[in-house]
Amino acid sequence: MTRRLAEVRLDALLRTACDVIAERGLANTRTADVARAAGVSQALVFYHFATKERLLAQAFAYATEQDLQKLDAVLRSGTAPLDRLRRLVRLYAPGSRPKTWTMWIDGWSESPRAPELEKISRRRVLRWREALREVITDGVRDGSFTCEDAQGAAWRIASLIDGLAVQSSAHPRIVPRAAIGGWVNEAVARELTLKPEQLA
Repeated sequence: MTRRLAEVRLDALLRTACDVIAERGLANTRTADVARAAGVSQALVFYHFATKERLLAQAFAYATEQDLQKLDAVLRSGTAPLDRLRRLVRLYAPGSRPKTWTMWIDGWSESPRAPELEKISRRRVLRWREALREVITDGVRDGSFTCEDAQGAAWRIASLIDGLAVQSSAHPRIVPRAAIGGWVNEAVARELTLKPEQLA
């Protein structure tokens, strides 16, 4: 197998593993499930990943990297702080990415027993909060926002979104996804002395 072919197959396997994990959950995902979904042999899966645990951890690392690349693109866009804030909140909120959130919630629940998953999820959590803090600080600096505690605001905003994502994923009939965007915008507006419609 050439190096390039191995890299292509690895990327495809990781994408497939993320889909399978989101659908079946960590506890129910087997290497055979990933191999079947990818249309390859189980031996090829083990060629890339020595164990099931390693496969799951690398799939989470892959998913994290995809999320963080999107986040970094928003931060590098050079647009006004309010625009970057809107885009970050939309990107992070669960409304448009239910499968992704299902995978992350599953990963968080396994983190206390899986140090590698905990390390990966911690990196994602901290990076998102740092991104929000950075944008809030920029907005305070240019007068777009009023906020005395950018770090606290970032944690409160992200934690609210996390909680709503968990509840809407676990109880979609109780917490309608359509309402989440409005609730998040109201909370962000209160934190930064904005009007909710400025975030729509």
